[in-house]
Amino acid sequence: MNAPIIDPLQGDFPEVIEEYLEHGVMKCIAFNRRGTLLAAGCSDGSCVIWDYETRGVAKELRDKECVAAITSVCWSKYGHRILVSAADKSLTLWDVVKGEKIARTTLQQTPLQARLHPGSSTPSTCLACPLSSAPMIVDFNTSTTTVLPVSYSYTGNGVAPPSRNKFSDGSAPFTPTSACFNKYGDLIYLGNSKGEILIIDYKSIEIRAIVPTLGNSVIKNIVFSRNGEYLLTNSNDRNIRIYKNLLPLKDGLKTLEETNHEGAELDEIEKLKAVGSKCLVLSREFQDSINKVHWKAPCFSGDGEWVVGGSATKGEHKIYIWDRAGHLVKILEGPKEALIDLTWHPVNPVVVSVSLSGLAYIWAKDYTENWSAFAPDFVELEENEEYVEREDEFDLNPREETVKDSDFNEDEEVDILGVEKDSTFSDSDMSQDEICFLPAEPCPDILEQQENRNALSSLNLEDGSQSLSPLSEETGQNGHYTNHVSSPVEEDTGGTRIKRKRKPSEKVLDVNGENTKKPPPSKTKPSSNLLKAIR
Repeated sequence: MNAPIIDPLQGDFPEVIEEYLEHGVMKCIAFNRRGTLLAAGCSDGSCVIWDYETRGVAKELRDKECVAAITSVCWSKYGHRILVSAADKSLTLWDVVKGEKIARTTLQQTPLQARLHPGSSTPSTCLACPLSSAPMIVDFNTSTTTVLPVSYSYTGNGVAPPSRNKFSDGSAPFTPTSACFNKYGDLIYLGNSKGEILIIDYKSIEIRAIVPTLGNSVIKNIVFSRNGEYLLTNSNDRNIRIYKNLLPLKDGLKTLEETNHEGAELDEIEKLKAVGSKCLVLSREFQDSINKVHWKAPCFSGDGEWVVGGSATKGEHKIYIWDRAGHLVKILEGPKEALIDLTWHPVNPVVVSVSLSGLAYIWAKDYTENWSAFAPDFVELEENEEYVEREDEFDLNPREETVKDSDFNEDEEVDILGVEKDSTFSDSDMSQDEICFLPAEPCPDILEQQENRNALSSLNLEDGSQSLSPLSEETGQNGHYTNHVSSPVEEDTGGTRIKRKRKPSEKVLDVNGENTKKPPPSKTKPSSNLLKAIR
């Protein structure tokens, strides 16, 4: 596609379904940082990795111990590892290149979402958000879990006192909560059932700030933009809220510690809320003012300019796209089936959504060419018009037009080896060891088809030749074809080494058998007229 002839006023967001992916029943999806690989968790407990450019399966991770549906998948920073959470309460850490399981642990509750620590290229800790318990930090090296506080208490440890209303097993009731790391992983942002955003120190597990939200409703989703400048929350009041992050991307914890020393005369909770007002500030709210729908899996675009959310209404596959200023710019309507997960491509204007039937739909932009947008002298004609040329139009030196000197310096050297840096990625995020593509693994069915094709081609060459060696083929008593050259096992004269040859497929043997069973051509009988002429 020619970039100069694309209308810049179209908007850089997806519009139509370009393609769909099918591999079992998919439940959740996630892109790697570059958008070259797409991981999908299936209902049979497997994790499929698609090559986004070729739309082919590059790797399939399958654990024999896990047969339950996958609830979430998460890539490590440089794509070396994948974290998979399943409905059987398990967390599994995989090596992407080797396809081997690194570690596996089982929690007491089903993890709805799990995220790896972003501060390491090969992380061994993650943040898990179970179904009916508080979020926790899981260390795979020590197989330990650390429960995060969901509300502030005066006990000093930041953990809320147990509630009087308990489940039958004695555990305190919790509504599903959500949590995420900031860009560099030194802080955790947790949304609780009171509508509060708690900013927690990752190392000391202490609450550093509290940010109350409007409505005080349960926060179901919380996620940062790629550059770490904005925070998105999805609440039970059917509102998506965007907060501006006022903390520096690096050393945010140090800034919090300096702020905590201020306002010593205030109450502890008031002090934490005062600190929270200096960390996050509400920017925009998004909602469907007409239908008042609940939202599913909201997220940012790769550059943070767009906000997308899927409708949680049963029987419809609708995706709403807003700009960051709060204007609804597009509603994508898919098939008549519910949407369960979606994600935005890190670089391109592409959204991938998962339907209830297990298909992954790829939404892309429908580009239209507009030549008049960049050429002021170009006029689009709706029909043919007669053109009258000027008298000096084809003269070598026209009087009306003067040739302007070009600003291009012909002596300047052009760099053809350097690679332009993508504005989506910062210099600190660049790594030479990052995994962008996986080597292709041929499917066994494809290998068998190639063997059949090669065997058929060799058979045609043998049939077309005039002379055949008596040792190359024989016909047995039952009429079947036997090929000594392509026998599966052939021993050398010494008997110390075995050579394995390709065995012909059943289809080739059947074709050869039919050729050997054909009766020999019968001699033609001369006609009666020919016999009379001879006599």
